[in-house]
Amino acid sequence: MILKTKIFRGVMRAFSSESSPNQKICSKLFVAGLSFDTNESALKKAFSPYGEILEVKIIVHRTSYRSLGYGFIKFAKETDAESALEHMKGQLLQGRIIRLEYAHGPRQIQESKPQLKAEIED
Repeated sequence: MILKTKIFRGVMRAFSSESSPNQKICSKLFVAGLSFDTNESALKKAFSPYGEILEVKIIVHRTSYRSLGYGFIKFAKETDAESALEHMKGQLLQGRIIRLEYAHGPRQIQESKPQLKAEIED
């Protein structure tokens, strides 16, 4: 017997860095690829030309408090977030190319986790 594990292609598309046409516009952006030296004030300064920023959060390791290289930016308006996404996606920030997407709620993230399917072949 050979045990094969397959990951569904549709679920993997949910994890791709490209924006999908179905992606909802919201005022909160997910930023990945940040330098470990990037702090919240530098991130806010880089995105402030695109609109009023309500919150900036860089995610850190819970015990070492070192940056994990990603974070979130919440804008006052959806149009500001859209503008920032269009202009900053793929740009250099402190020596690193950043990736941007609209942030998803916890339910959407849980639903988009890859599901493993085992098939047994004789």
